[in-house]
Amino acid sequence: MTIPQGLSNCPPGLEYLSMIDQLLVHQKVELLEAFVGFETNNKYTIKNSLGQKVYYAVEDNDCCTRNCCGPMRPFDMKVMDNFQNEVIHLHRPLACDSCWCPCWLQSMEVSSPPGTIIGSIEQQWSICKPCYVIKNAAGDVVLRIKGPVCTFSICGDVEFHVYSKDGETKVGKITKNWSGLAREAFTDSDYFGITFPMDLDVRIKAVLLGACFLIDFMFFEKSGNSERDGPGML
Repeated sequence: MTIPQGLSNCPPGLEYLSMIDQLLVHQKVELLEAFVGFETNNKYTIKNSLGQKVYYAVEDNDCCTRNCCGPMRPFDMKVMDNFQNEVIHLHRPLACDSCWCPCWLQSMEVSSPPGTIIGSIEQQWSICKPCYVIKNAAGDVVLRIKGPVCTFSICGDVEFHVYSKDGETKVGKITKNWSGLAREAFTDSDYFGITFPMDLDVRIKAVLLGACFLIDFMFFEKSGNSERDGPGML
């Protein structure tokens, strides 16, 4: 894609997002994980609806943290454009995702350019359904995400719906797409789709991309190729 010109007050590298209302996120298959269960840094290709590569995301972590903490691990992630420039930086601190521990829940900080915070994703306490809020740089809630009661990804898509800040109007969704029996059973390499309004602030679109990665780690990242999906937040 060509970079649109003349956009004011837009973080460099996010100009692409002003032109689209959908992103496709494909996690790269790691053979070492598939065959021996050894955790490696996750890598993702991010495309538009036409299949054109827009960004490339790479987890930045150490071997000990990946294999000791598994899907709960803290990490930094670099999102780069087609010229290998880092345009978005994601930071996930170590936290808990259990409904029995409401004081130390999951979050992710999103910066663009790296070092300038543009928003965050915060898990909300719930038992039946995964719930998150999307906040802007000022800490104000701008969107909410509500997941399904069951996040089992057997033979079907799993949808996390995006709502307006009052939680009443549906404005988009993050979908974990069924990627085939072999891929689902033997790897944690996932396909996601993200939809949002075309006129949504590019910063919030970038934060929704970060929310996709957080949801992937919390619900669809296998530990030693063992499924951990379950009902609600239990």
